[in-house]
Amino acid sequence: MGRNHTYNILMYSHDTYGLGHIRRTMAIASQLKAPHINILILTGSPIAGRFSFPEQIDFVRIPGMIKKTNDEYLPLSIKINPRHALDIRKKIITATAKAFQPHLFIVDKEPLGLKKEILPTLKWIRRRLPKTQTILGLRDIMDDAETVKNDWAAKGVYESLAQLYTEIWVYGRQDFYDPVKEYDIPEETSRKIRFIGYIPRKTPGKEAVRKLRKDWGIRKDEKLVVVTTGGGGDGFGVMDTYLSLLEFEPKPPLFKSVLITGPFMPKEERKRIFRRAKALGILTFHFYRQMEKVFAAADMVISMGGYNTLCEILSQGTVTLVIPRETPRKEQLLRARAFYAQNLVEYIPWCDLTVRSLRDKIFMLLGSEERYREAISRFSLNGLETMRKRLEIFREKGGAS
Repeated sequence: MGRNHTYNILMYSHDTYGLGHIRRTMAIASQLKAPHINILILTGSPIAGRFSFPEQIDFVRIPGMIKKTNDEYLPLSIKINPRHALDIRKKIITATAKAFQPHLFIVDKEPLGLKKEILPTLKWIRRRLPKTQTILGLRDIMDDAETVKNDWAAKGVYESLAQLYTEIWVYGRQDFYDPVKEYDIPEETSRKIRFIGYIPRKTPGKEAVRKLRKDWGIRKDEKLVVVTTGGGGDGFGVMDTYLSLLEFEPKPPLFKSVLITGPFMPKEERKRIFRRAKALGILTFHFYRQMEKVFAAADMVISMGGYNTLCEILSQGTVTLVIPRETPRKEQLLRARAFYAQNLVEYIPWCDLTVRSLRDKIFMLLGSEERYREAISRFSLNGLETMRKRLEIFREKGGAS
């Protein structure tokens, strides 16, 4: 395939509830973009349209679904039978692939898609576009090992990894967490695995960071603590405990605060957070599009430790305290432990979260920032560079006929 021919990349992000998948997909797409490359993203994210899509990148919105349990999903907006919603999603995905004729198909996290919705597309690509590279992109940790192994065995994932995927990209480091060992991936399939590394995010200039702190009224000698709960669907407990801490602290507070609840925090919970924050004079947002500026402006970030949030925070070299959820998946807890072992974060287990434990950790971190920043400065986020190299190899080999 000549290098001046258009190269089509199709990306799938099932996006049931949260910001992580679409943010990771957007970060990857923005870095793979180059002359003569088109990128089309299939996403169920209800807020995909709030992001800025650069030239040569576009998206196809499939009906959103919301997770009730690990195996039960309901339509997010339209009031129809879940099976009918899934059937619509499946048909849009298949039709898009047939029309777009991708040279590279990157699937985020779910090997078979939501309820196996991309299985027909994967089989069609293998049959009709044999030169197309099919990539499964996995975050560093999916869940605890037994849960993943049981889930993959029940759904036939191990067979699909062997038969339908060209490569498996793990967005992490094997020495942090080894899915080959933890998930009992067979040797033949493990040869397809490439540890891509953690995915960095763009770093804003110093002037942009200074302007943001000035706009928010943060003086040079003041510390800024940012609290974010990602999408926010299960983040109320973190916000509630943090506000309780400030409500009991002497006035004026010893540091400034900014809260970002996330767009999926239930409306009544968000109202309560906003009302209490306003009484304390705290700036609060439900969504902020340029989170890299927020994290760069902060002296410390409190988060729940989702994959994308940690990559965004560590890209800015900012100290972070993680309060990981433990249901319905344990991946945040396992990641917090792995990063804590590398001196990259501090964390409080969810069951240990109290006003007192939160206060102790915050003041400890604000008093020893340099120790953590030194470890963060040695932490390599080279995932995008590795992906670009793989793309170069794929384009040299040629693509779909």
